[in-house]
Amino acid sequence: MAHFSMNGRMSGRMEDEESSDSDHRRKRRKMGLNLQQAAAPSSASPAAKTNTFAAKMMAKMGYVEGQGLGATGRGRLAPIETQQRPTGAGLGAVREKTTQAKEEEKREAAFRGEVLEDSEEEEKKRRKELKKKRMPGVGGGASTPTRPKTKYRTAAEIEASAEGLEVPNVLKSIIDATGSETKLLTSTAGLMSTQNAMVASETEAVKIARRARRDLEAFAEEWNTVSERKQFFEMQEAQLLQETEEQEVGTRGLETVINAVQALQLSGLEATGNGSDEAAWESITNKLESLETEYTDKIEASVLQEVAVAAIHPLFKKTMQHWQPLEDPITVSHYLSRVSNILGIHPNSSGTDLALNSDHFLHPVRLSKSTTPYETMLYTLFLPPLRSAITNDWDPTDASPLLSIIQSWSPILPTFVLTNLTHNLIPTRLTTLLSTWKSSRPPSSRHSQPSPQTYIFPWLPHLPPQHLSPTSSTGLFSTLKAKLKSLFQSYPLTSRPPQTLASLLPILPIPFLREIQTRHLLPRLSTHLSHSLLIDPSNQDLTPLSETLAWLTQPWSLPTSTAAHLLAAEFFPKWHLVLYLWLTNSPNYDEIREWFLWWKEQFPAQIREHEVVNMEWTKGLETISLALDLGPEEVVERLPPPVMGPVKPLSAPSLQQDTPSLKEKVKEDETEPITFRAVLEAWCADNSILFIPLREADPGSGLPLFRITASASGKGGAVVFLRGDVVWVREGRKQGEGAGAGAGFKPVGLDEGLLERAEGR
Repeated sequence: MAHFSMNGRMSGRMEDEESSDSDHRRKRRKMGLNLQQAAAPSSASPAAKTNTFAAKMMAKMGYVEGQGLGATGRGRLAPIETQQRPTGAGLGAVREKTTQAKEEEKREAAFRGEVLEDSEEEEKKRRKELKKKRMPGVGGGASTPTRPKTKYRTAAEIEASAEGLEVPNVLKSIIDATGSETKLLTSTAGLMSTQNAMVASETEAVKIARRARRDLEAFAEEWNTVSERKQFFEMQEAQLLQETEEQEVGTRGLETVINAVQALQLSGLEATGNGSDEAAWESITNKLESLETEYTDKIEASVLQEVAVAAIHPLFKKTMQHWQPLEDPITVSHYLSRVSNILGIHPNSSGTDLALNSDHFLHPVRLSKSTTPYETMLYTLFLPPLRSAITNDWDPTDASPLLSIIQSWSPILPTFVLTNLTHNLIPTRLTTLLSTWKSSRPPSSRHSQPSPQTYIFPWLPHLPPQHLSPTSSTGLFSTLKAKLKSLFQSYPLTSRPPQTLASLLPILPIPFLREIQTRHLLPRLSTHLSHSLLIDPSNQDLTPLSETLAWLTQPWSLPTSTAAHLLAAEFFPKWHLVLYLWLTNSPNYDEIREWFLWWKEQFPAQIREHEVVNMEWTKGLETISLALDLGPEEVVERLPPPVMGPVKPLSAPSLQQDTPSLKEKVKEDETEPITFRAVLEAWCADNSILFIPLREADPGSGLPLFRITASASGKGGAVVFLRGDVVWVREGRKQGEGAGAGAGFKPVGLDEGLLERAEGR
């Protein structure tokens, strides 16, 4: 604007000399328009702007395009924009500030960290505040705000607020002589009157009083602060004195403990000499017990454990170096039990144990981040000689030495050490011995081994569940199960049943043993009766039946009901057939009666009286009674032949003699009916074309699809499916086909037409 005014004055002087006043105003407006157009942004390209003289000069002075002017870049971004008012309009007719000017002001305010609002928004806020201040019922102007009344405290109030502070009387009179008004004595009656005007000396008195009041109030506040600090320091001093006294008492106690510990260490070192180990253990145990009684409350439990372990470590190491676990199982365990509390021994516990609470949920009990000193001592000194003895010297058939060790040491052994014994070392030796057990060898033979019951039964309370579960795939019972399976599959039925199985009853559940027999022994007994037993009244051989009954009447054998069903399936059909043939060939009923009673006596009572067997005897009596009723003339024609027994529920054994030979299988295959698919495959082979299943089905009929083609790649040819003895060939699909059965297919014969389709002709 200043530039605009200066140019206007220069132009006006020239026009006064050459033209009239109207010409001067016209030219001035024209020049203003030219200046405004010059200040407007140019439409020239950025490259043209940077090549101007002004742009080059500003660039030399450090100006960067797009930033503000000045050293900090906070100046204007663009030249000042002018705004022309309408012709004849004065100031205030339009908004004088342009949008560019407002944006520049906001940008400068942002650099200062302020938020600049528009004048219009400020005016609206001011009006709202004035509207809120207007009192209801008062018209027109806003209400005059009232100043808060100044409150003056007297000297007595200031003195009361600061406990222990004493204010001089002279200062009290100075402070109490002032207030919101100055009071002067105007008559002898002592009346006071308010004076609006004050002399210079009175004004100085007011200032002195005000300064005195302020100083007194500041002094009172500082007085209160100092009093609070004094109370804090007094409390801190009392606390430090108490802690000092406690530390002195603790120091005296520690000196006593140090002396006792030093004496204990000396006794531990002396015990490793040439003296008796028993006397040394007794002496050091007594000292540890006294140390526990006297100093438990004075020393932390962890420190006391370390002291106790350090004291017995040399003697324990010496004892373990000469320890023979199988000869002296107990050794020094009773001494360690006496000092178990001071050693930090918890029965069957360690830093990683799990405890079971009343709600039957497992919660980890972490006693320490690592093993305790006592656990470390046992792991490094106790476990190695015991592991060596179990692995190299222990006879698994004699469980007494290790049982004594577990019984005497288990209360003071960490769980991980005891678990290593009962879960790893001992089961490994038992499993190795069990794997060499020959169940078929009689116990009285020279090379016989002890029954598994003799060395497994004592360990049942100590072995982990995986070794005792019949369903486990690993462990002792798994090995024993494999042994029994092999026994029942290969043991000769003609021999006497092994007596060693009876000794397994205390450790083997009866259902578990019977399940193995049902799977592996029962099919063999069924086959043995079916193939070896012949019913011959003239010369009866009972050997196969006796051998079978010997297996069925053992204490560990199958239940009586299973034996009865086995006889009903394999023995009685043969017996009924012989009875029928005898009755239809001039029988002697006295001989038949003796034969019938003789057979009943051949079975044990528990089998003979079973319901299933009784039904078979009754059936035989009914057949004899019917033959007597029919008489010798009609018995041949009218006596019904016996039914050959029920369907056998027993699976055939996997024996080589019962397996059909390859020739028998071929004969069975030759008797099978020939299918139409086989005929079609033979026809394709004769014509040197391929018959390929497509592994998909026709959506309409659901029948499998095949491809008949002469191409070696298996592509092309004809897609068919077989229904009955007819070949259905797919035709070119038309719209609407494929919804029903056979849609898009037509029947063809095994002729030249199908061959042409296969060859793609």
